[in-house]
Order: sequence, then C-alpha cells, then structure tokens
Amino acid sequence: MNIKKNICIALLLGAYGFSASAQQKEYSWTNLPKIAQPVFKKDTVNILKYGAKPDGMTLNTKSINAAISACSAKGGGVVLIPQGLWLTGPIVLKSNVNLHVSRAALLQFTNDKSQYPLVEGNYEGHPSPRNQSPISGTNLVNIGITGDGIIDGAGGVWRAIGKERLSEAEWKMLVASGGKVSENGKTWYPSDSYLKGMNEKEAIYLKPGKSLKDYEDMKDFFRPNMVVLTNCKKVLLQNVTVQNSPAWCLHPLLCEDLTLRNVRVRNPWNAQNGDAIDIESCRNVLLEGNTFDAGDDGICIKSGRDEEGRKRGKPTENVIARNNVVYRAHGGFVIGSEMSGGARNIFVTDCTFIGTDIGLRFKTTRGRGGVVEKIYVKNISMKDIIGSAILFDMYYGGKSVLDGEGNKVANTKTYTADITTPQFKDFYVSNVVCDGAASGLLIRGLPELAIKGIHLENIVLKTTKGADISEASNVTLKNVYLECTDTKPVVTIENSSDIKLDGLKYTNNADVLFSVTGDRSKNISVINTDTSKAKEKVTFKAGADSKAITIK
Repeated sequence: MNIKKNICIALLLGAYGFSASAQQKEYSWTNLPKIAQPVFKKDTVNILKYGAKPDGMTLNTKSINAAISACSAKGGGVVLIPQGLWLTGPIVLKSNVNLHVSRAALLQFTNDKSQYPLVEGNYEGHPSPRNQSPISGTNLVNIGITGDGIIDGAGGVWRAIGKERLSEAEWKMLVASGGKVSENGKTWYPSDSYLKGMNEKEAIYLKPGKSLKDYEDMKDFFRPNMVVLTNCKKVLLQNVTVQNSPAWCLHPLLCEDLTLRNVRVRNPWNAQNGDAIDIESCRNVLLEGNTFDAGDDGICIKSGRDEEGRKRGKPTENVIARNNVVYRAHGGFVIGSEMSGGARNIFVTDCTFIGTDIGLRFKTTRGRGGVVEKIYVKNISMKDIIGSAILFDMYYGGKSVLDGEGNKVANTKTYTADITTPQFKDFYVSNVVCDGAASGLLIRGLPELAIKGIHLENIVLKTTKGADISEASNVTLKNVYLECTDTKPVVTIENSSDIKLDGLKYTNNADVLFSVTGDRSKNISVINTDTSKAKEKVTFKAGADSKAITIK
C-alpha cells in the first residue's frame, strides 16, 4: 500500500469532517485474490549467439525467434536482448521463456508492414483479420517480458490521424512522408489499402466463408495490437517500457494468473485506439506500480462484445489494480464498453489519474448484456479531469431517452429488459479526491433496468458541475463533498429511487441544492446535511412528486 498517499487522503478527508471509522471500512479488501507467479530457469540465451546484430538496419526477426525457440526446447530460461538498437519483425513467445530487454536496449519493430502477415485475430470479441502482432503468444505457460529496456511498435506508420491533432509543422512532415490525405484535407491515412478497408462495410470482421486472402487488398487497415497474449497461464510483464503501439498496446485475452508490475506504457495522446492495457476475459490479475500514458483508455477491463461475448461467457474476474498512475488517457480505470461476458471481483486502490478525459469510467450500452458487479475502489487521487470524475454510463455511444429536463424525447422507442440488457450493480467507491473536472458524478442507467447498488463514501470532488443521478436505485452518497461552480443544481436526481444522501457537503450559497425530476423518482432520503446554505433546497420537474424526497 502507498502509505504516504493514504495519509494525504486521510488528512484531506479529515479536513472536511469525515470520520476515520468511515475511511477504514474494508468491504471485501481483507480477502483479495491470489495470483500465481511464473518461475523461470536461470539459463540465459543471448540473441547474439543466433546472429542478431544491433546496428539498427539488420532485421533480427529470425535470430530472436530462433533464440526463443531454442530456449523453450531446452526447458526454458531467459532470452537476453542486450544493449543496442535491435530492428525486428514479429516475435512469437514460447512457454517457460522470459524475454529480458536490458536497460540500454531498444527493441524496435520495423515500419515495413510487409513483415507482418495477416492472421486470424480478435477485435472487440469478434473474429477478425489482423496484421500479426509485434509480440504474441498463444496457449503458453510460464512466460515473461522483463527488463528495463524499451520496446517500440512503430505505430505511427499504421495509424490514421486528424489534422487538428497535430501542429502545422507535424502535419506538413506527415503529409510529406507519403500516405493519403482525405478530400477535405482534414485527415491523413497511411495508404490506399487502409482507405479501402475503412470504406468497406464491416471489413473489420472475418466473415464466414471468407479467407484471409480476401482481405489482402485492405491489409493496412487491420492494425495489430502490440502485445497479444491469448489463453496463457502464469504471465509476468515487469519493468519494461512499451511504447508507440499501432492499436491497443497490451492485450491479454483469456489469460490466467497475469502480473503486470512496474511497467510503463507510452503512447502519443493522439494515438488512434492507443489503449494502454485491455484485459479481456482474464482471471487472477495483478497490476501494480505501473505508469500509463495513453491515446485511449488507460487501464481497461473487457470481456467481449454483444452476442459473441455472451457466447464466450468468460468474465474478467479477480483483478487487483494498485499503485498505478495514468496520464491523459480517455479513462483512468475503465470497465467496458465490451463487457458482454461480465466483470466481477475487481479491486482498485491507491491510483492516481492526471489529465484523463474521465477518471473512473464504467461504460456500456444496450445490446451488450453482461453483468458488472462487485467492484471495489478506494484511495484514488485525480487532478485536471476533462469530463466526469466518476462515471457510470449505460448509453455509451448513444443518447439518453431524456432531454435534460427529465422529459422523454418524442418518438422514443420503449425497451424491455432481456439478455441483451447490460447490468451494473454493487459498486463500492471510497476515499476519492478530485481537484478539477467538468462534473463530479454521473450515473446514467436505462429505464428498463436501473443501475443498482452504487455506494460512494468519503469523496471530495472539486468540479464545475456536481452530481447527476438518472435511472438508478439503491444509491448511497455518504460524506460526499461537492464543491462545484455551477450550482443550478448541485445534485440532480432523475427517475431514480431509494437514494440516500448522508452527510452531503456542498458549495456555500448554492443556487439549488437538489433537482428532483421525473414521475418515477421516489424514496430519496437526505440526512445529516445542512440544507440552509442553499438559496433553494429542492425543485421539482417533469412530474416529480414533492413527496419523493425527505430531508431530516
């Protein structure tokens, strides 16, 4: 545990009058998952022995893969990447091998895309043609990628990018390098092949009756995830820096007993789909001491998308994420939106998010199905969050049926809950401090199935807007301080029930403390809260009953 960070959070919470006993509530923290660690033989194979050359020009693909195969065949050990700049194509890991990248080593993947053949891969839970990943491994046991060196995926040659995401000088240099510019002059594409794939409807999926050869003319479109480990057991990634990935950076899929320790992921802020790590349908996972600077989500939990994910039926479960730092990503810690196989028993503690779009981000949408439950989060520090500090959103990529005033949008379809309806329930979030965000808390459920069991305790949110709770039930906010500049209102509760606000603190002289909206809002209880500091305590809109809220 990060003792200094815990002390700082405790002092800040104490300054706002929050009790120590509340801070120490443990929920299920006393019984954390156990993650088995790999063990490697000490035998070491230097890639120099297999003819590798660190001159930055020699393609060392065969030499490195030969060293890995030979090491595995002899029972495993360490394959050493020593000092130097090592140019290479795709590397395939083998069981019982620890690929060790020395501190002074740069493992540089080639920008020659012809070196990456099309393979049958996975995209958001669906079979998909992909270029072979720079590093991959399938059905392995006891594998590692360690060392203090750098692994670079040459992602810039793979990714499209908008002109607005570059400086004028960067844009001119990129256009001069080749590729294609869109007709409106606003987007750069790597090649005609990329454009063909982008314009081909559903090209991303491997359709029945088609082979990989059918996709060769749009090969560049199928950007590889950088490190893909599929159905592997006892996996260790430690100390290395992995950067500049073509798409997702680290993608463990269907793995068990995965440890990521003191790893650094560096992707440009404008890297398309540049997620740091996407943990998909894995169990028994430990992420500790890592630093992520990503172009998309930072730490992301997934389990497949829609029907394919439900058929797979493999939740991501038993995950510990502690002492991690995330910069600039779309989300600091994220679950979804591809969570159709479910997620459960997730423990997040002692993490820091700086400059991310959203801090704690839980997202899904209709059609996904799946259940996300038993999620425990505590001791989180955030600064300069662009959007919401804490977000629960079941309309990812879509719009709510409400217009912002609690009124249904005209001609809105009515939905009935079924197997395709996603569920969020039983979240416990405590000891969170956020200094700067557009909004503090957004909970947005579905009319046909509310978000249930969201419990927030000991929270300090210094933001523009306060809290917005919509289509939710059994929500508790205890010892929450909403210091917001927009106080019209501080808290909006929309078509939600069984809402308890205990010890709420808010900005002095707030315009409106509570806005209760919608005729289905009921059983809202406010206790231990000084409502006299607000100019107006409650407003009611869109058919809300004045009896829906009780203030004691």
